[in-house]
Amino acid sequence: MGYSLAAAAAAAGKSKMTIQRAIKSGKLSASRRDDDSYDIDPSELHRVFPPVTAAGPEIRNMGQDEIPNDITMLRLELKIRDEKVAALEAEREREREQLTEQIDDLRRRLDTESEERRKLTAILTDQRAQPQLEPPPPRKGWRGWLRRFTS
Repeated sequence: MGYSLAAAAAAAGKSKMTIQRAIKSGKLSASRRDDDSYDIDPSELHRVFPPVTAAGPEIRNMGQDEIPNDITMLRLELKIRDEKVAALEAEREREREQLTEQIDDLRRRLDTESEERRKLTAILTDQRAQPQLEPPPPRKGWRGWLRRFTS
């Protein structure tokens, strides 16, 4: 003869609801008795849920068995997300450094090109000193005399 739902919950250290959910989901097999209660084989129960040690509590409140597992799972998820965030930040910093290096390289190229353009322009244009033109000598005669007053 097997365990009833309450006895199975006590033997596994789980709540009756947890055992019932495992039966309904097919994770744990059990047969129905004539009074519609469950008959759970002990080997089947302990295949899914390990037996409770003698030092542990025999009966737990509903849902307490899931709290440590939930906390552990949440901590694990948090650790994984922290690692992902750290990896993304490292990738972002690496990309930022690459872009900064690319900007510096482009600035150097632009400065070099500007200097080369200035030198090329100097080669292609006439850089000889232009002679200073002297003002024309004043005209002699009455026209020169008249032009001095009208200019």
